[in-house]
Amino acid sequence: MSDNLATKLLRRHLHSGDLKPGAEIALTMQQALLQDVLGTLVMLELEAMGVERVVTRPSVQYIDHGLVQSDEVNADAHLFLKSACERFGVIYSGPGNGISHPVHMERFGVPGASLIGSDSHTVAAGSLGMLAIGAGGVEVALAMAGEPFYITCPKVFGVELTGTLPDWVSAKDVVLEMLRRHGTSGATNCIIEYYGPGLAGLSAMDRHVIANMGAEMGATTSVFPSDAAVERFLEARGRGGDFILLERDEGCDYDRHDRIDLGELVPLIARPRSPGNVVPVSEAAGESVYQAYVGSSANPGYRDFAMVSEIMAGKRAAEGVSLDINPSSRQVLQALVSEGKLGALIAAGARLHQAGCNGCIGMGQAPATGRNSIRTVPRNFPGRSGTREDAVFLASPETAAACALTGKITDPRSLAMPYPKIGEPEKMPMSLAGFVMPAANQRPGLYRTRHTPSLPDFDAYPDRVEAPVLLSLRDDVSTDDIIPAGQVLPLWSNVFATAEHAFEQVDETYTARAKEAADTGHVIVAGVNYGQGSSRENAALVPRIMGLRVVIARSFARIHWQNLSSFGVLPLVFEDEAVSIEIGDMLTIEGVRDQIARGSRVEAAIRYADGRRSDLVLRHDLSPRQIDILTRGGVINWIAHRRDNRSATGAA
Repeated sequence: MSDNLATKLLRRHLHSGDLKPGAEIALTMQQALLQDVLGTLVMLELEAMGVERVVTRPSVQYIDHGLVQSDEVNADAHLFLKSACERFGVIYSGPGNGISHPVHMERFGVPGASLIGSDSHTVAAGSLGMLAIGAGGVEVALAMAGEPFYITCPKVFGVELTGTLPDWVSAKDVVLEMLRRHGTSGATNCIIEYYGPGLAGLSAMDRHVIANMGAEMGATTSVFPSDAAVERFLEARGRGGDFILLERDEGCDYDRHDRIDLGELVPLIARPRSPGNVVPVSEAAGESVYQAYVGSSANPGYRDFAMVSEIMAGKRAAEGVSLDINPSSRQVLQALVSEGKLGALIAAGARLHQAGCNGCIGMGQAPATGRNSIRTVPRNFPGRSGTREDAVFLASPETAAACALTGKITDPRSLAMPYPKIGEPEKMPMSLAGFVMPAANQRPGLYRTRHTPSLPDFDAYPDRVEAPVLLSLRDDVSTDDIIPAGQVLPLWSNVFATAEHAFEQVDETYTARAKEAADTGHVIVAGVNYGQGSSRENAALVPRIMGLRVVIARSFARIHWQNLSSFGVLPLVFEDEAVSIEIGDMLTIEGVRDQIARGSRVEAAIRYADGRRSDLVLRHDLSPRQIDILTRGGVINWIAHRRDNRSATGAA
């Protein structure tokens, strides 16, 4: 039987279930990746679950988001995370080492291995032939504790690449073309598998760029074969022994299919305010530019920075343009120095920032109000940059450099210069500076401050819900809309402090109204693709703390849907497309537990603000396991119950 590569990887790590799209399956996860903002909650969840030592190897905690130390909050969080790494047996990657995704790929990525991460862009490791999936922190904590990871079995979306990229077109344009064709939810519950002769011209880091932004299409993950390009990548980092050949079988089938002739692509750009709002750069050309920002997990390779260096060499950024260089890792920065590429950037007027996520998630480099920012980041959701009225465009390093030179959106093909040919260094520097490996016998206590309170206890799910609708939202609401990044990000380890900022970019009155409805709880209604974007579980946990009981949407993004049920919030889908529910309407569901246990149909009633009443049919897509978790009040309660049962029966 011929198999595609995605199916081979799923079968390799299948713990239980049948590989039938739409069914729930459980996977065994070998490695774990944590970024600092969500990692704090993972560590608190491990503590709440009573975990002694994690079983995923390696598990790595990266300090890459909360780097700006304008007060004690981030510095205290770093100490907390370092102590938690020592306590639970996790590798600690300190501030300055770089962004989790490229660093993990370079140092710990192994073809064929499975990786779970508390960040949606964990999927970037699929560039090495890994099965890499982003999840909510509590799901990551469970996997680190040795529990299987449950997902809906995805379809496999095969994308054949043919041809060769033209000059001035690069990997970012490939994934922008995918977004142009399929939008921000066009690969939901799919694994995107890239194959074909066009792969020969794409390096492992090029593939990282493409796999990374599969998250922007809602994909469960993306996978590439482990081939000669991957072998070269590992050899350059002194890890050639980790290479294994992994390919699809000839003649294999896919559930969906697309084909891209790389030779026909042109430079592309995503206009504000969605990664799916993609047009040729030539259509946006001429608009003024305030900022050109290069870096992030979406364009993290040496080549991406060296390309900008070559384009800017001997020139200066246009007057009024801030050219921001955001190195992705310590080793990339060191390579830029040793290869003589950093000097040209500095001479061109570039602003050099520390290796980390930084401006990508609104922690520095926020653009001025009403000014255009051209960025090589993966997302341009409203306000994500740190400026509420931002205008962020997504583009390749080539396009960003062209914009920096001219001061306006510019098709890089119009530059009067030959296209630079950039190769990766044969050997990449791989210093262990900034890494702390856990000692086998260490069990220190956690370093605690007022910024790391323990998680609250949650009650079991009620059998009757009667609660007001506090928000009625549009399509494509992101987790940035629910819990903003920027200046709120350092507070994320304190869910009670974060609660004061929930939905503030959508409706500043939400927090106050949620407190007023504390006795009954409340309901949120939304459109298509609710919860897209970051995997941040705060977007489910914090509203739950504030009394959220039910979210009714046209459809959900995968990770957020999972996070809601994991924290005791019932996610429901409209069966009738014509139904309209507004703020102030009252939702009633009788016999909740019995209804969701009987089947997917949920009968409810709406009392409208004008006094009218109407019956309502909704649907849930929860598995029996998720129903058990939900009714117990969330996954932490569920784990505690299982642990108590094991203790009572004497089970291991």
